[in-house]
Amino acid sequence: MSRILLVEDDANQGLLYQQELEAEGYEVDLVTNGREAVDKVEEALPDLVVMDIRMPGMDGIEAMGRVLSEHNKLPVILNTAYASYTDNFLTWSADAYVIKSSDLTELKDTIKKLLDKNKTENE
Repeated sequence: MSRILLVEDDANQGLLYQQELEAEGYEVDLVTNGREAVDKVEEALPDLVVMDIRMPGMDGIEAMGRVLSEHNKLPVILNTAYASYTDNFLTWSADAYVIKSSDLTELKDTIKKLLDKNKTENE
């Protein structure tokens, strides 16, 4: 079973995503900000990170930079409501960029694709 670290500061959205991803068969660790994400990755390396960008304290871009500086092969999906961040070069090190939606199909498909790719590369 693949472990996903979900970083989402909105409690209701985080719970929805967690339930949906667990229903897909993933083990999901939910944290609410960038600092917690960095700490959680150091505690137990996940197979993939789904990272919100706009969060209090340490935002998702800074957290992604810190995580990838230590674990540069860890797949990261930036998941945000703001399409404007796709033009920000700081987001380019993410493996994927998914705009938040009530329909999680794109996010689920992207997670599956990246986990399958990572598994193939590590075999």
